[in-house]
Amino acid sequence: MTIETTGIGDQTLEEAYERLHRTGPEFDGGLSNHGPMAVEALVRHGHEDDVGQWVDGYRRRLTEPPRPSERITAETWRAALGDIRRLGDWPVWFAEQLQEKPWGDVLATWWPRLLPGIAAGATHGAIRTGHAVRALREGGETPARLDELAQALGYWATRWLPVPATAGPTGRLALETALALVPTVPEQYGGISHRLAQLTELPGWADAQQRVLPPVAAEEAETWLAALVTAAVHRYATHAHGNPVMLVHAATAPNAVLRTLPSLPRELWVCSAVTAWSAAAAIHAAYAPSEGFAVGRPVDGPDEVFARAVRHGDEHAIKLADTALDVHAWTGDPLALAAALRALELIEAV
Repeated sequence: MTIETTGIGDQTLEEAYERLHRTGPEFDGGLSNHGPMAVEALVRHGHEDDVGQWVDGYRRRLTEPPRPSERITAETWRAALGDIRRLGDWPVWFAEQLQEKPWGDVLATWWPRLLPGIAAGATHGAIRTGHAVRALREGGETPARLDELAQALGYWATRWLPVPATAGPTGRLALETALALVPTVPEQYGGISHRLAQLTELPGWADAQQRVLPPVAAEEAETWLAALVTAAVHRYATHAHGNPVMLVHAATAPNAVLRTLPSLPRELWVCSAVTAWSAAAAIHAAYAPSEGFAVGRPVDGPDEVFARAVRHGDEHAIKLADTALDVHAWTGDPLALAAALRALELIEAV
């Protein structure tokens, strides 16, 4: 498949990054800072004029960045993976790496190290990285964009967390069919860590992951991932009421991986796609309801749907609209736009 790209060269994104980099990667007891991801989506879809006001409002919720405590080194990085105490240390490490080497080389080195921990920060480490990579690849290298990549990779490393009991696909089912057959965890309450921990003992979890027909070569990975993103967006339209915020990530996480593929060595494409499938399936297992909800097909076009998400203001609604517009561009199916509008109905407006 061919992925359409749009240049991102506006100074607005640089200024937004600089403002948001004066805040921490988390706030309010562990919520991920979505600011850099949302502003990248706003600029990409031509809403530069909305960025300043949106950042003004969002920054009121954020806190100062954590201070570094101990330098990470080539000898100590493995022990620091997933250690929340190193929240201020990892971005410094990646900033140093990006000063010494081209950003594509840093990404190629660290992607396979971080990928097994894709559940980090409810998949926000991978999602933020996907937005940062898209900005660099499509808009060019700048200090602010390199800093955003360092922040994204640093957050992923700090919150590094594997999906429990992963099993690679070996079956014959299409992704949309397989996603609908993922079982749900019995205790449908609590945070994502509590929910994911139940996967180890969840009957049918391994089988659900294995039922999918896998990609077998790098040239299949893009199309396969696009099918996964499409399945997750379509299922959001009908099942978002289970948890309209968390189920956004079942679509945006694999799309972040898809966006990153062109900047990765091709030998990493298949494992990246398969890992994204496990992450999307895990989020569905943790949050999706058993019964769907019928939705109509919208009459609004993609530009108006995204504009409505911007007016709504919630960061998750904006990010889902960004991914839903990708799906609509690939497929022409208005169900993708219905998913974006469903988020506006279910998520509280800002």
